[in-house]
Amino acid sequence: MESVLRYLDCTSVCLALVVGLLSLFVLEIFRMNSSRNQSPPGPKPLPFLGNLPQFIKDPMTYIRSMPKYGELCSMYLGRNPTIVLNTMQIAKEAFVQNGAVFSGRPSMPLTRWLNKGYGIVMAPYSNSWRQQRRFALHTLRDFGLGKKTVEERVAEEARYLIKEMLKEEGKPFYPSHPIMNAVSNIICSIIFGDRFDYDDKRFAKLLDILNDNVRLVGSPLAQIFNLLPFMKHFPGPHQKVWENDVALKEFIFEVVEEHRKTLDQENLRDFIDAYLVEMMKQESNEDSTFHKENMLRSITDLFGAGTETTANTLRWGLIYMMDNPDVQERCHEEIVRVLGFDRFPSTNDRSHLPYTYATVHEIQRNANIAPLGVMHTTTQPTQLQGFHIPAGTDIVPNLTAILNDQEHWKYPDMFNPENFLDEKGQFCKNDSFLAFSLGPRVCLGETLARTELFIFFTSLLQQLRFSWPPGASSPNKRGTAGIVRTTLPFNTICRSRETSH
Repeated sequence: MESVLRYLDCTSVCLALVVGLLSLFVLEIFRMNSSRNQSPPGPKPLPFLGNLPQFIKDPMTYIRSMPKYGELCSMYLGRNPTIVLNTMQIAKEAFVQNGAVFSGRPSMPLTRWLNKGYGIVMAPYSNSWRQQRRFALHTLRDFGLGKKTVEERVAEEARYLIKEMLKEEGKPFYPSHPIMNAVSNIICSIIFGDRFDYDDKRFAKLLDILNDNVRLVGSPLAQIFNLLPFMKHFPGPHQKVWENDVALKEFIFEVVEEHRKTLDQENLRDFIDAYLVEMMKQESNEDSTFHKENMLRSITDLFGAGTETTANTLRWGLIYMMDNPDVQERCHEEIVRVLGFDRFPSTNDRSHLPYTYATVHEIQRNANIAPLGVMHTTTQPTQLQGFHIPAGTDIVPNLTAILNDQEHWKYPDMFNPENFLDEKGQFCKNDSFLAFSLGPRVCLGETLARTELFIFFTSLLQQLRFSWPPGASSPNKRGTAGIVRTTLPFNTICRSRETSH
């Protein structure tokens, strides 16, 4: 009799579990259908998972399919809708005309775990964010951003980069490390007051850590973590993200401590010195946002954002130049005609190098390194295109659609610098060129990035010729889509132009 009762008890428990799970499943279907009825149209989501399976399977194809649902649509990266802005007009309406409403950042579990709300890039729209961003912008300007000195730093670093690449002249090599080291040295000279040699093993390890975290944070792992945040208490690959973040902050903290010991308030050397002085000024202010945690995260944000995005764009640039040798040759001929071989470029040369300048922009358009930009969140309830958007709704600009809009580009689906040239062959802006976002959250380092891209790219093509190794083919242009769309590994062969000339 006891065994019968135990069997019945076990059966009852299993039956209750099944009924409970089915009830949850049915309730989730009703909840999601109700949510869809109140949101812009979009692909049908799965219960609990939303559109994550389709998104993870082929991110770029999925992103490119969004405009068929209209200029405003919805996708579900989990249980809640993310509103996708598919045209420049709707992006301006949200981020410019209603900037304060659309400038929040999502409180995702992975972001909270790493950032804890500090810093600049992923900090919530708040007084702390405004103060940190304003201070960073003013201080970066004081130490070179927007002044001639930053051009001199980039031009000097371009010489180091060319010298480093010529060590591999005529041999296939992967250019990722020298390019990343060169780009990183610019922001390092502003933040840390110093640059790092290309054979500095400790700094090379730091760049590897940065690369690793960009890959991991943009991988399916991050989406799973955001669905199941309790994972942080268990071992797994997500712990590598935490370890990398700790290692990066430890490196920065060591540099900060060295600065603290040698600080001269009358002769500030860099961003860290300026931040330390600001912290001392506000010691008596209990509500000050200038403290150790914000300093470490702000520096981490500036270091990461000032390295990976520009370096990645330059890597895409080499791929497009090797795929389009006629464009590479035309750029080189224009550069040498204007500058010769001896004078390095400056931003003042942009108007005299219209084809080269157009090529830099076309590389950015095709590289499309942030296919969905950086996610925004509404700070209060609002209306957009007749739809009610609750506070806390995630919003993304579909930069892929905007940068390939058939109505606004002469050659939307191919690499062609003519997209940025008028009928007289002069450079012309395109309002749909949205590489640095817009509104209150516009890229903090836009001026620096534009300077770096032009001077590095022009210097490289002035002095070097790039080609694919014999038998090699161009890597898949889909790249690896994450928070940044990165190139797949590739080899190049470079040869000195001056020698061949």
